[in-house]
Amino acid sequence: MAYKKKVFISYDYDKDKHYKNLLLAWDANKLFDFSIHDHSADVSVNSIDATAIKRTISRYINEATYFLIIVGEKTHKSAWVKWEIEKAVELGKKIVAVKTDRENTSPAALLGIGASWAMSFTYDAISKAINNA
Repeated sequence: MAYKKKVFISYDYDKDKHYKNLLLAWDANKLFDFSIHDHSADVSVNSIDATAIKRTISRYINEATYFLIIVGEKTHKSAWVKWEIEKAVELGKKIVAVKTDRENTSPAALLGIGASWAMSFTYDAISKAINNA
């Protein structure tokens, strides 16, 4: 039996949660060999207690082998996503980025860090990027 890859999924909670859910659906479908273990925080991070949220997210990123960021239309403006990318780099995670649209602006924190890129949100492109990370 193949072991599931431990992946933390970073995304704009308000705008791109459906893309994260699609990744999880691919993972659940036995016809695909895409295997992830979701380590994302799946909480809206607009809480009053930012320190507690950062502590929880840090733990999830640390437990994962891969850090997959979904680059949606507004992702580059998210301070939380920027912080998550910086934390993943600090923890030495394999970084994979996937754009939901080729025209989306990449978060500045993703540039020059050796991320593996999927330029389309398809199973094949994402799987290849993870395997090349």
